[in-house]
Amino acid sequence: MTVFALAVALGTLVAAFAATLGLRLLPTVRLQLAGFAFLAVLLPLVAVLLSGWVMFHMGDDVKILGVASASAAAAVGAALVLGTSIVQRIDRLRRTSAALAAGDLTVRAPDSGPRELAQLGRTFNEMAGSLEELFEARRELVAAASHDLRTPVASITAMLEAIEDELATPEEYLPDLRDQTRRLSALVEDLFDVARIDAGALAYELQTVPMKPIVDSCLRTIAAQARAKNVQLERSGDDAIVRCAPHQVERVLLNVLTNALRHTPSDGAIAVILDREEDAVRITVEDSGSGLTAEAMRRMFDRFWRGDPSRNHTTGGGGLGLTIARGLIESQGGKITARSNASGGASVSFTLPSVS
Repeated sequence: MTVFALAVALGTLVAAFAATLGLRLLPTVRLQLAGFAFLAVLLPLVAVLLSGWVMFHMGDDVKILGVASASAAAAVGAALVLGTSIVQRIDRLRRTSAALAAGDLTVRAPDSGPRELAQLGRTFNEMAGSLEELFEARRELVAAASHDLRTPVASITAMLEAIEDELATPEEYLPDLRDQTRRLSALVEDLFDVARIDAGALAYELQTVPMKPIVDSCLRTIAAQARAKNVQLERSGDDAIVRCAPHQVERVLLNVLTNALRHTPSDGAIAVILDREEDAVRITVEDSGSGLTAEAMRRMFDRFWRGDPSRNHTTGGGGLGLTIARGLIESQGGKITARSNASGGASVSFTLPSVS
């Protein structure tokens, strides 16, 4: 009978560890713990039943104690194995978090295992990816801003040195000094606007105004440049009442029109279209230029991005205009998008809340 008791104890132990391996394959931690609880209850119950059977037939307390002890040890072993498995996965996530906190933005957490831990790992990796993109954007911002600020500063310094060395008179360089100072001031103002956008600190007094006068004002502003390039300007659609900050909307529309004019060839056309939507008004600027590449549609609202590598601060601005435009429109409850037209050219449109 001793052999029989040992066989029962060994069988219980093997069954417990086999069940533990099966529990590790369950898809969620919740199911694993529920299965473990069931196992922890089932094994002692089986031990009690076997103990009763042994006691009824054999009357041997030592054998009863051996069967019960083996069953309890199996349950404890199963708990240790399963708990160690879960703790190891969590510890890997902890080490990854520590590496990220130490500055390693390329580190990623394991995203396998039970559903909850896998989802936690994927969420962590998304956060790490966002942080990496944010720090890369900050690096690019500092590099681009430094370059664009350095150019006018270097020009101003060179002209002042020439004046000090009496190689030129102040009157000769005064217009150029004024232009470089104006460019420097504009770039600093743009950087300040970007900082306010990032901080969510844009706040304007919204007014109820018609959209047509804003469009007409912007078209008049670029009319002379359009005539010089023989580009036709058009406006279509019914007037609409919108709730916005008029000066900021005019700033956005003028920026979009200036970009469209820059990319529209001679004898081309630019149209501003007003469309009423359910609770908004869409303002679309269409041009007959070469359209947008896939990269341009993806990145044209990124700060300091220039679609044409030949553009610089003197020919194409600081690369912040559309970034600021997006921030200004979104701060007024609208959205701005861009696409390439199937018939040629590009369309940039933004929405503003309408007033019934």
